[in-house]
Amino acid sequence: MASSAPESGSIREKEKQNPVVESVSVNTTTTNTPPMEDDVAGQAGDKGRTLWQNIKRYRKTAYITLGLTSAILLYGYDNVIVGTVTGMPAFQKDFGMIYEGKWILPADWLGVWTAASPLGAMGGALFGGWFQDRVGRRTSLVTSSFLSAIGVAVMFVSYIPATTGPRRVLFLVGKLIQGFSIGTNISTAQTYLSEILPPSLRASAMSLLPAFTCLGQIIGALVIYSNLEKPRGYVVAFGSQWPFSVLPILVAFLIPESPKFYMRKGHYDKARTAQARLNPPDVNPDAAAEKLKHDVEAEKAISESTSVMECFRGVNLRRTLIVLWAQALQSVFGLALLSKASYFLQVIGMTADKSIIFLILGLVFSLLSNLTSIWIVAHVGRRKLIMTTLSMAAMLWLSMGIANCFQRQAVIWWSGVSMVLTATVCGLGVWPASFAVSSESSSLKLRARTQGMGWFVNSGSYFIAGYVLPYIYNPDAGNLRGRVAFTYFASCVLGVGISWWAVPEMKGRSVEEVDKMFEQKIGARKWEGWCEEGDASRAEEGSAEEQEKV
Repeated sequence: MASSAPESGSIREKEKQNPVVESVSVNTTTTNTPPMEDDVAGQAGDKGRTLWQNIKRYRKTAYITLGLTSAILLYGYDNVIVGTVTGMPAFQKDFGMIYEGKWILPADWLGVWTAASPLGAMGGALFGGWFQDRVGRRTSLVTSSFLSAIGVAVMFVSYIPATTGPRRVLFLVGKLIQGFSIGTNISTAQTYLSEILPPSLRASAMSLLPAFTCLGQIIGALVIYSNLEKPRGYVVAFGSQWPFSVLPILVAFLIPESPKFYMRKGHYDKARTAQARLNPPDVNPDAAAEKLKHDVEAEKAISESTSVMECFRGVNLRRTLIVLWAQALQSVFGLALLSKASYFLQVIGMTADKSIIFLILGLVFSLLSNLTSIWIVAHVGRRKLIMTTLSMAAMLWLSMGIANCFQRQAVIWWSGVSMVLTATVCGLGVWPASFAVSSESSSLKLRARTQGMGWFVNSGSYFIAGYVLPYIYNPDAGNLRGRVAFTYFASCVLGVGISWWAVPEMKGRSVEEVDKMFEQKIGARKWEGWCEEGDASRAEEGSAEEQEKV
């Protein structure tokens, strides 16, 4: 590309006019190549390395990724603490009422509390997108974590009022604040990671999100279990969230600001310095900054030429609907009920300590299945995984619903076992596959807008399910108890049908192939065997040559 041995003065003069990348070849000869070509070469080199080799090469980014999992731990820990205190006898006495000789939580308040966290998270995610672009990723992380500590404080003092009415309101306010802060915190952490991770580590790093969510939930469930029989043990559980709120603040002070944020604000020198803190030692900081500037300008050109309405025009409508459906699949297979397993199992007759044990078992198996799914999703088709595991979940829900038509002690135990099995099966298939389908279906040009709508649908569907469910199974409302499983049997069957009709198989397809197949309006069931005419003819020629050799 560049001349092999120009004079040094000439090099400096050219660099003033056009920054270039300095790369070291295998024979240690220094050459100058344009930033884009060096980037392509770097990505090609990453593909030739193992995952562990890339982790060692980008060790600074790997350390930051592990640090930011503190935000994911906070999300998982908060989710199970705030959601599972409803299964603690002390909480039921302080916030509930006696119904048919037992302490229960009123269906209306249970529905509002369950819906408060996802509702707050929806608002926090929308606010976080604007806020972090205005003040930066680090400031957004600190602010949202501090707000989380305030939400914890409100819940911590919610037991103080003398009557249940004010207690319930205070707990609701605390949940809304905490949900809002978590929504901002998570959206900020995901944005930061997506901006600093190299392509070779992006998929593996993102797969840590559900795993660390489960880990946070397991820690929270163990805290709940250890304080189950203590007077006002739920207050201790609330207070235990404070250290998890502080962790992201500490991480924010140790990591550099996102270089892309600085570059979008026009702070070239700050962006260069931040990028240099992330790069491997052999990467030229000037070249990396120039490449970053090129990427930001390209993204800006794309965003200025698109609108939200374009997501619903022409072929983009189909792609957008697939993303929205994929994001709704978590509510389809029953995540809203599985996350409230402790209180629900008590409603159908299980003791509080046993219900917490089943919750912990479900979380442990979910963690293991999520880790296993990293390999499964890479080797098995997404469409096949979704339909197979949804079908298995449907059978488990059906068996649970039928069993709960009879009053036997074994029915209570089978309900707990079937919920653990459902969480495990879905953690191996439909849950991780839904994320893959969502990311692969959206076009590059509209990805940010489409994914934003997808996460809104994700939180919205969880909010609706969380609010409605207590009115179906709670004794003072619908009183279906364990027969609520029939509802999820129906939703899983419907999910299999819609996925069979609408979700294409995109495993192994390049971005260009996916774009072309959507443009050609190929039916979802025909994607797996499709190939371009040129590819087909080359395959036939290759087959003929092999036969001639034989």
